[in-house]
Amino acid sequence: MMDYQTISIEKQGPVDHLWLDRPEVLNAINTPMVTELRDYFAGLAENTETRLVVLRGRGRAFCAGLDIKSAINRDEPTPFGGGMGFQGYLADVYIRMRRCPQPIISLVQGPACGGGFAFMLASDIRIAGESARMNAAFIRIGLSACDMGTSYFLPRLVGTSIASELMLTGRFIDAQRAYR
Repeated sequence: MMDYQTISIEKQGPVDHLWLDRPEVLNAINTPMVTELRDYFAGLAENTETRLVVLRGRGRAFCAGLDIKSAINRDEPTPFGGGMGFQGYLADVYIRMRRCPQPIISLVQGPACGGGFAFMLASDIRIAGESARMNAAFIRIGLSACDMGTSYFLPRLVGTSIASELMLTGRFIDAQRAYR
């Protein structure tokens, strides 16, 4: 296991509390976070001590999605090249989430947008607090909701009609509407 800077793990017996830990930018996804999440979820495949993962965001947001500033001002070398390479690199996190043998519960408070919304959708159980606001933000920056498995997971959870509305408009929904 590597030394994590953008996520933190608090072990409580057989439960791992996995925190997205960039509260100053609403836990927005950047390259180091993707690398760390890939490492963490890959390690769960052989981990017999952890029986449950609780995923949450530090501070007032679950995850605001892609850190656009970090993506635009990228100076550091990356393990994936760029553009579609990054998309594949990030999409692998969601694949690893679904493949890990432990159930994942997402506890969502505040914004869960784009890739953060996809983290929530890729979890086995989603619990949204009163402050939760979720959207498939991809369309707002000119991308399709095929990114990160949203177009796969969302229709299976809410039906085709509502999934299409959310993916094609980028509209926010709150916890109360999501519950209905």
